[in-house]
Amino acid sequence: MVTAPSLTEQVRRAARQEQFLEVLSAEEATRRFRAALDLAPLEAETVGLAEALHRVVAQGIAAAADAPPFDRSSVDGFALRAADTAGATEASPRRLRLNGEVLACGTAPAIEVLPGTATAIATGGVIPRGADAVVMIEHTELEEGGGAAIALRRAAAPGQFIGFAGSDIARGEALLRAGTTITSREIGMLAAAGHATVPVVRRPRVAILSTGDELVPPGTTPLPPGAIPDSNAAILAAAVAEHGGEPLPLGIFRDDEAVLEQAVRRALETADLVVMSGGTSKGAGDVSHRIIGRLGPPGVLAHGVALKPGKPLCLAAVGRKPLVVLPGFPTSAVFTFHEFVVPVIRALAGLPPRAETTLEASLAIRTPSELGRTEYVMVSLSETADGEGLTAWPLGKGSGSVTAFSQADGFFAIPALAQGAEAGMPVQVRLIGEARLPELSIIGSHCVGLDDVLEVLAEQGIRARTLAVGSLGGLAAARRGECDLAPAHLLDAKTGLYNTPWLEAGLRLVPGWRRIQGVVFRPGDARFEGLDGAEAIRRAAADPACLLVNRNAGSGTRILLDGLLGGARPPGYPNQPKSHNAVATAVAQGRADWGMAIGTVARAYGLGFLPIADEHYDFFVPEARLERPALQAFLAALESDAVRERLRVLGFTPA
Repeated sequence: MVTAPSLTEQVRRAARQEQFLEVLSAEEATRRFRAALDLAPLEAETVGLAEALHRVVAQGIAAAADAPPFDRSSVDGFALRAADTAGATEASPRRLRLNGEVLACGTAPAIEVLPGTATAIATGGVIPRGADAVVMIEHTELEEGGGAAIALRRAAAPGQFIGFAGSDIARGEALLRAGTTITSREIGMLAAAGHATVPVVRRPRVAILSTGDELVPPGTTPLPPGAIPDSNAAILAAAVAEHGGEPLPLGIFRDDEAVLEQAVRRALETADLVVMSGGTSKGAGDVSHRIIGRLGPPGVLAHGVALKPGKPLCLAAVGRKPLVVLPGFPTSAVFTFHEFVVPVIRALAGLPPRAETTLEASLAIRTPSELGRTEYVMVSLSETADGEGLTAWPLGKGSGSVTAFSQADGFFAIPALAQGAEAGMPVQVRLIGEARLPELSIIGSHCVGLDDVLEVLAEQGIRARTLAVGSLGGLAAARRGECDLAPAHLLDAKTGLYNTPWLEAGLRLVPGWRRIQGVVFRPGDARFEGLDGAEAIRRAAADPACLLVNRNAGSGTRILLDGLLGGARPPGYPNQPKSHNAVATAVAQGRADWGMAIGTVARAYGLGFLPIADEHYDFFVPEARLERPALQAFLAALESDAVRERLRVLGFTPA
């Protein structure tokens, strides 16, 4: 009889160091990986022009036909013999008899242009036999007496206003060379030169397998306890297509070694590259690295790379076919995919390496780093106070963040031998795509009401960016002139006033709205039901079994709560998430018993709420930025009836 492993044995298995046998530098891992692969472009396939956009030409293409395919007029006018116009002037015009046809586009000429005659012709019309020039209709006068004729008052040169056959593209002329990326311009040229199809490099097929017992398809409701939506597969599939590959999403696989191995073997049979998401970190359910060892040589080439995010990355090959196991956390997965997998996809697709742009920026805040591995820090960029430089704001969301990569403008590296980067030091930011500097930069405390105001600006085409760094962090940014708006709700314990005690020269305070802060708890909890907020905090702080979820230092909520606690440090005090929503989630899920949040969030999460303070959510504005159009648009929206009503619906009171 087989017995289930004991808890002790499960822990031992989870801690067993079966991976990271040799943590490599990113450079060495890349070298080993690429040395094992055949990175030549894949074989050619023929596609129609409608499917050719962004594909890569596989072999040189010559024009199949002349363009234009016949001599044609480039103006509306009259086709004639240039010799008949010699000596024509205003005083002595030449009279030419009109032939009995009008040559519109697509009409074949039927009448030869004889000496002393002309034929009406439209732009693009076929030049008739006998004609060697075209005159513009504006330079003629129509005469009707004695038969249709034109009077011409200026001479024409042979070839005037005629586009000759093959003058744009000649049959047999080299049209496109191998390696050319096809855009709309190349498609037009191919069509004009007589091609309905084009030979292109076959797009590499990239199989994507998501692994992990915790994963469920996006949109699953209700979300089971401990489950997370599989966002990686969607991100990776889009990134594969973005870089010239053909994504083959194969779905979610549980941590069943036999089932997963069978799926990987099938993927290797049909795909040019296999990407697995998850199953690289040390843990009881991680089996991917063991499977690779049974698939065939050369197997694992690097398992563990000295970088952050992305240390658990596993690079392997089966034969000459690449197999990559990405970390499960979204930021780690996406970052390592772009660094290690995208170059392989682009090479197989025949595309050139990505163009990379680097900008210098001043680091906004000190950023610590783990000694011994290169750390890549995702940052958002904003203009400096003088508008001449850039400030880099670390997003600080960690490798588990889904949004960090999409919100970042780029990243900079902290070397492996450094323990961090100091505020104010210049850093080289490698852009992710194009720099997307916002028209309105907002740094400080976040509020759902702010999202509604910015939605109105978005409808006006104004790009805004918010960085939630807390009220004090935003105030510091406003003092340095690094943002347009710094939302804050700072309570001065001495005066009992919000925000105004922090005003100083160069700053203006714009009133926003009032919102109610209070204690949140699970409905039915007798430790809170029926109490007022202050009494509930006093009792909870004295109860060792009552667990708090705090807020981050520098936030207005934290300042308010610290004042109410009067120096007490109840259980859970060190747990300091950065948003009202995170506090509400912790309480709703039972990981904490109480916390401080605004009433709007408490209602959204179905929590009990004990009001504490009617706080002021206002905006510090650097006076030097007041005249910016986007800031003026924000201030106008804030005063509009529509926005004020939206704020009321959310439970706020406009100032």
